Amino acid sequence: MKQMIARIALVVPDYDEGIAFYCGKLGFELLEDVDMGDGKRWVVLRPKGATETALLLAKADGERQQAAIGNQTGGRVGFFLFTDDFARDYEAMLAAGVTFLEQPRHEVYGSVVVFTDPFGNTWDLLQPAG
Repeated sequence: MKQMIARIALVVPDYDEGIAFYCGKLGFELLEDVDMGDGKRWVVLRPKGATETALLLAKADGERQQAAIGNQTGGRVGFFLFTDDFARDYEAMLAAGVTFLEQPRHEVYGSVVVFTDPFGNTWDLLQPAG
């Protein structure tokens, strides 16, 4: 038996803003963008080269979901973007205007830097050691 995490919902204020950041600045691929009616869409994207896990952008509906935008993990880094070339991706993201919260650092587990999306979520860009 094989299982995997296929989709992770990420609450955003607007689908197109999410697509603009993740695809436009991070270079993710837009896999699906389907109109579901009543202002809802099925928007799936993932990093280039990824084959299993993808983000499902979910437009906030109501006060409770709007309050969760940017704080889905209680202020902790909640998303980890692995790379096979830290310097390449860091420089590309810097050039695209991505906001970094620190300088890159090299830890026992790999090269890492924390960045934020425009909605307040914090991410690690990480090239694992070895």
